[in-house]
Amino acid sequence: MKPYLQTEKDKFPFRKRNATPTDIVEEEDSPGPVKNSIKAREIRINGRDQRQYLFRLKNQTADKDKWLAEDAIPDGNLYLRQFRASRRTEKSH
Repeated sequence: MKPYLQTEKDKFPFRKRNATPTDIVEEEDSPGPVKNSIKAREIRINGRDQRQYLFRLKNQTADKDKWLAEDAIPDGNLYLRQFRASRRTEKSH
């Protein structure tokens, strides 16, 4: 004789279950609000030279600074223009 196994659906008829569980998808590390740019460097990624900038994020300490590619910087044109202008004034003094 087979034992009667009650399914979870039979035990809890009012419980609603999702057909597919939702996976928690972690967002890519978005840089967040940028405070200013500190340094620039050129590195080679997949055989191509790429310029990256070291950015300090708002309300973060120096150990949280991130190297970001030009296209990954929110409002990149504004910050890069300021960074390049500050570099020109440093060189002239």
